[in-house]
Amino acid sequence: MSRYLGAVDQGTTSTRFIVFDRTGRVVASAQKEHRQILPRPGWVEHDADEILRNTRAVIAAALKRGGLRAADLAAVGLTNQRETALVWDRRTGRALAPALVWQDMRVEGAAAALERAGHGARLRRLTGLPPSTYFSALKLQWLLKNMPGLRAKARAGEALFGTVDSFLLWNLTGGPRGGVHATDVTNAGRTQLMGLRSLAWESELLDLFQIPARMLPEIRSSSEVYGRAEFLPIRDVPMAGILGDQQAALFGQTCFRPGEAKSTYGTGCFLLMNTGGTPVFSRHGLLTTVAARLGKAPAQYALEGSVAVGGALVQWLRDNLGLIRTSAQVEALAKTAPDNGGVYFVPAFSGLYAPHWNAGARGLVAGLTRYARRGHLARAALEAVAFQTRDVVAAMEKDSGRRLKTLRVDGGMVANELLMQFQSDVLNRELTRPAVLETTALGAAYAAGLAVGFYSGLAQLRARRSTFRSWTPRMKAARRAQLLRGWDAAVARSLDWTAAVGAD
Repeated sequence: MSRYLGAVDQGTTSTRFIVFDRTGRVVASAQKEHRQILPRPGWVEHDADEILRNTRAVIAAALKRGGLRAADLAAVGLTNQRETALVWDRRTGRALAPALVWQDMRVEGAAAALERAGHGARLRRLTGLPPSTYFSALKLQWLLKNMPGLRAKARAGEALFGTVDSFLLWNLTGGPRGGVHATDVTNAGRTQLMGLRSLAWESELLDLFQIPARMLPEIRSSSEVYGRAEFLPIRDVPMAGILGDQQAALFGQTCFRPGEAKSTYGTGCFLLMNTGGTPVFSRHGLLTTVAARLGKAPAQYALEGSVAVGGALVQWLRDNLGLIRTSAQVEALAKTAPDNGGVYFVPAFSGLYAPHWNAGARGLVAGLTRYARRGHLARAALEAVAFQTRDVVAAMEKDSGRRLKTLRVDGGMVANELLMQFQSDVLNRELTRPAVLETTALGAAYAAGLAVGFYSGLAQLRARRSTFRSWTPRMKAARRAQLLRGWDAAVARSLDWTAAVGAD
């Protein structure tokens, strides 16, 4: 009898394969980073073929480390970086263009043009999303316009489009030899081509973005058997659950009830609140998105606040400034300063996402004096992550009409005690961290397990959640208010920077 579930977790910087037992405990795992290709300022690309090679490699490595065979796996789920746009050849499976990453800003002008032309309200109503560089449709439109011969291939049905989940599913289930070209509702909803209520590709959106329908994947639920793996070492294992990474984390945190919320601290920071079976449209700069759809059950929806730069800011301190040698050293450096010394860091490297949605914002460091040291910069960087999350929580509470009592947290940065305590302080809320930190992969495994009967239902999954660590506020209200005034002043100075200085 199959005892385990596997999950492919394809993220912005790396790909992992994790094997879980029935209790959600990690049995085996493997991880491999891929290149971040930065051909111009604001452009971010990945090599889709490299990601596929890495995916196959980590599956094999994890199974070998665990001494496992395909027969040991009941199913494999898949979770992924969401809005990244890929196009590949139906006959060969090879990428026809660079993968344009969710952080890529080359379509900034096109997003602004959509808003000026009056399409913003229409897009928000149909998709829950504003015109932005963030989503896939404008990226695909750019590829079709700028890659020679691509539009002709797309019209002929020779070029396929998808987010990373579609590309991997198609290849892992046979590729050119009958691979399944599908995606789930959580990923389709982030293309800005799917209707939020219809859960189908909308012809008026395809016309608006000039996208040939023949290149799009079939939209399926988040928990069903899509096909069976067609490559060793997992040949004939059901591929059975797909969720975009942030929805997978919401699912892995068992936020199945309206009002329950989680925040994931990774390359970016993403806070989602379950709003139940009815989409709640934001008036305060948040996104309305599909949380999950299990089989033929009605879809569940969520409010989302997306922060472009979280852990990526620590990587920037490491790689661009050389302040630290490893990302883990940032906490020790930040602790050399008792506070931020009046320094605020607004990491608007890709503009600002929720709740500002200001593509013309650019990063800045404010409040510098000769007193400022390396430790103050490190502390300001960590505090920036918490301040951005606070802005999203404030907007979410206004939109939902609910006050969060507890925020469930996960992701790599939750190991940073200084950050988590500061987050609790500026939110004035309790934070809880689950015993299993790999909630994104766990959510995909849960969805796969439900699809094949490995689990009986959501109640069984909820019963398995346990809290490993919690943080409660310690900061005085006057100090919190002072810090937030400084942060708000710094953000105000970063907004519309490109317009102020005449940058391209």
